[in-house]
Amino acid sequence: MDKDRIAARLEELFSQQGFATPSVHDIKKASGVSMRTLYRHFPSKETMVIGALDHHHARYLDFLALDTPPRGTDAITELFQRLAQWMESNAPNGCLSMSAFAAFPNNTQVTASVKQHKHDMHRLLATLSGREDLAGELFLLHEGASTAWPTLGEEIIRTAQTAALKLMRRNDDDAA
Repeated sequence: MDKDRIAARLEELFSQQGFATPSVHDIKKASGVSMRTLYRHFPSKETMVIGALDHHHARYLDFLALDTPPRGTDAITELFQRLAQWMESNAPNGCLSMSAFAAFPNNTQVTASVKQHKHDMHRLLATLSGREDLAGELFLLHEGASTAWPTLGEEIIRTAQTAALKLMRRNDDDAA
């Protein structure tokens, strides 16, 4: 089994169980490979976490970009609809990146991986909205919704989407 498929399995495990709960045995079992193969690709738990985060990052951005309208309110509407789909199917316990950051707050590699993910999300929101001036606000709505998902579910995604669209429309009206 290649490194990417192992990372995919680790992503699924950490998304379901968090980072503190899985034992070495759980990680080995979830990876589907021997300990030797697992440690050849990921020599420590931290590298396993980073592998899972990197896989998650690529998968999430690909998921958001698939057949999304090029830019504007339709693209932002689609992004929040996809966020709800993603959270329900892939992240029922909330944002994997922030969970990793909370579990490994002093690990510079985990921190760098999380920061890169957040930076790329900020940039994607600027691109999809066509509104660099609103990227920070849209990012906060996205992050708030993904963080609140485990307790508020789809309701918080709808609220964030509504707020994002109001923000874009209000700023469009102000510019006119």
